[in-house]
Amino acid sequence: MPIPRCYNTLTRSLEAIQPRVGEGQKLSLYTCGPTVYAHAHIGNFRAYVFEDLLQRHLQERGFIVRRVMNLTDVDDKTIRGAHAAGIALSDYTRPFKEAFFQDSKELRLLPAEAYPAATDPEQIVRMISMIGTLMDRGHAYQAEDGSVYFRIASFPEYGKLAHVDLEGQRPGQRVASDEYDKEAVADFALWKAWVAEDGAVGWESPWGKGRPGWHIECSAMATGMLGEAIDIHCGGVDNIFPHHEAEIAQCECARHGQEPFVRYWMHCAHLMVEGSKMAKSAGNFFTLRDLLEKGWTGREVRYALLAVHYRGALNFTMEGLAAARTALARLDAWRERLAETAGSETATVAPDAATEGFFTALDDDLNISSALAVLFETLRESNRRMDEKKLTPPQARGLLQWLARVDGVLALEPDASAAVISAEVEELVDARAAAREAKEWKKSDAIRDQIAALGWTVKDTKDGQKILRS
Repeated sequence: MPIPRCYNTLTRSLEAIQPRVGEGQKLSLYTCGPTVYAHAHIGNFRAYVFEDLLQRHLQERGFIVRRVMNLTDVDDKTIRGAHAAGIALSDYTRPFKEAFFQDSKELRLLPAEAYPAATDPEQIVRMISMIGTLMDRGHAYQAEDGSVYFRIASFPEYGKLAHVDLEGQRPGQRVASDEYDKEAVADFALWKAWVAEDGAVGWESPWGKGRPGWHIECSAMATGMLGEAIDIHCGGVDNIFPHHEAEIAQCECARHGQEPFVRYWMHCAHLMVEGSKMAKSAGNFFTLRDLLEKGWTGREVRYALLAVHYRGALNFTMEGLAAARTALARLDAWRERLAETAGSETATVAPDAATEGFFTALDDDLNISSALAVLFETLRESNRRMDEKKLTPPQARGLLQWLARVDGVLALEPDASAAVISAEVEELVDARAAAREAKEWKKSDAIRDQIAALGWTVKDTKDGQKILRS
């Protein structure tokens, strides 16, 4: 079985993804999930779609993937949001958690094995335990403000993921915020002492009442659910520093063995909208729900998000969504044509060996552009052969089986509901057939437009009208 390669952010090089000795074909995968203070936006989902593509391809290659995705439901943002809304933290975050799962289903994301939430009692216990270990080993200290901080001077390898230079870092310099930039390299908070602004949010600990910092949450949940050594850790490039850098420091200072916390770090690039950074003030900020309300489907958004290599900046545009719709319509028409050609044939002839290039391309750091090129070249060539009556039913059946493998990775097959033609559309199709029979061409065209307005395309073939989802 071919061995996939990925670009490891830690080493800045392509590396073969291989299980650890004694693990068989098992791989552990940790993906940073949403901070549930608002609906996840399409920039967030770009990362989640990339991670889904990764998991699906690894599984196609025979790996058994154990994936855990966290839910950050206590941090600076969620507490501010709950306070502004005048409700309990759990009441504030609950609808955003539910919305995330609904959106994930709409985008066809495989469910993770577990979704630990930072406020789960067992996760709080893990965080307190990990902080205690760091304190015992001299990697953390309690400051005069009552909060506990990680002493980055105690970990000489701090900065190895983001390539941060510690030359200007002064011992004792601290940063309490969950999110900060490289210019704020300083000891970061593990446990934040309770303040009045926290309201009812707080847990008792050996260092007094307070709450965990964002970074310790993921460290405790990742190692608690997957073990001290994790194979692959994913996220957006904005997670590299400070979040993932802090995770490495915490986990490698608290561990018992010598294995690195993570073997392969993979990060996807930013998403822009219409060439600009996405921002509410710019009027180009979209959640999935915004796009669904505009008439796009989750399937179309998924295609638009995965069609650009995960490490390349993605410029998300309405034209790109329209192109996704067109590409999916071509795939649907091709799939239907193959099925018609295959008919009831059960014998199979394997497609040309070149079709394996789809999966080989994804072995190369998820080279989606090359993979899609193989897919659409196969579509074009087989359509040509069907036009010339040179594609046999067993060959068509073989292509359908190959396409099922492709769908297992891309998850772009038509929605089950998309194949159900409503009674209204059926009546219009019959009326159009009658109009054509009577040579009432203007009426036929008008009915076709009515059918299109309902989301269907009608094509005239020698065998009669064919109805496809638009």
